[in-house]
Amino acid sequence: MSVTPALIEASSAANAALDQLTTAVAVFDRHGRFLHANPAFVELTGVVRWRGCTLEALGETTAQDLRGWFERVRTSKAALTRRGYDWTTRDPPLRVDLTVAPATGGGVVLELHPQTPSEAEASPRLSQTLRGLAHEVKNPLAGLRGAAQLLRRRLADADLQHLADLVIAEADRLGGLADRLLRPGGEPHWRTVNLHEVAERARALLAAEVAPEVKLARDYDPSLPPLRGDADRLLQLLLNLLRNAAQASATTIQVRTRAERGLVLGGQAVRLAARLDVIDDGVGVPEALRDTLFLPLVSGRAGGSGLGLALAQEIAHEHGGQIGFSSRPGRTVFSVVLPLENGRG
Repeated sequence: MSVTPALIEASSAANAALDQLTTAVAVFDRHGRFLHANPAFVELTGVVRWRGCTLEALGETTAQDLRGWFERVRTSKAALTRRGYDWTTRDPPLRVDLTVAPATGGGVVLELHPQTPSEAEASPRLSQTLRGLAHEVKNPLAGLRGAAQLLRRRLADADLQHLADLVIAEADRLGGLADRLLRPGGEPHWRTVNLHEVAERARALLAAEVAPEVKLARDYDPSLPPLRGDADRLLQLLLNLLRNAAQASATTIQVRTRAERGLVLGGQAVRLAARLDVIDDGVGVPEALRDTLFLPLVSGRAGGSGLGLALAQEIAHEHGGQIGFSSRPGRTVFSVVLPLENGRG
């Protein structure tokens, strides 16, 4: 059962109504202090002493995550859902889907829905949201590919034929990516990958979308060796970063590669890694989003899905790497670091 605004008032009548729900629900004021937690919430989380407490009663890590999400909801005045979150106050940790929704007086309401074991096992890396997205794009992609094929047959100009071929190739790539995301396990296709070839492909695709409004530059380290990875997924990662830069009103976007030595990635020492930077001169990352930028459904753009950076980070993680960023107006750098000796495949 979803919580309606009428049930969110911090009153004894509303609290009594919340207590009748089987859904785990807690209500917080604008400062992150508990106003109420129903018995289902207490039973699910194991947090008995909540009266008069702040979010820290839920554990330091969870409190930090929730503060960022609460701020996002208060700013956007729209609900935010996070799927497959590990609730660590339980032993062992419980995987839940959580929804944060705006409440009266600047507060928020938090709903928790425990995942079943089958749900948790079916998506070890990708959330149900991303799998749903993969399912939804398959039919439009088929139609897009068919239209591009018909268009190509009617074109005489070689440059226009090339653009049609680009559409067909992208539809095939994205269709294959969607199939792998939907398949149980969704295992990457490991092979030797030239990162510069992936970068050039991504630049060509973005150029077809934004040129000549955006200048695309490159600065590659020619000594960078190949790595083991899934070329299609790495292409998707880089495309997401490039499109994110373009949507931030950038006029110049640069792709830069460098070798890094003596790093620690995912708790493992890495002798040699590749760093790929996407540098833009756009408006920068809003301060309110910096702590939650890589979470699903978090977007700083009106109408944005909030899935691009979340998927990019998941792809980096499955390659043993990570993404970080630094940002100020006029210069934003998203850096992807990938180990060159990760034993994959």
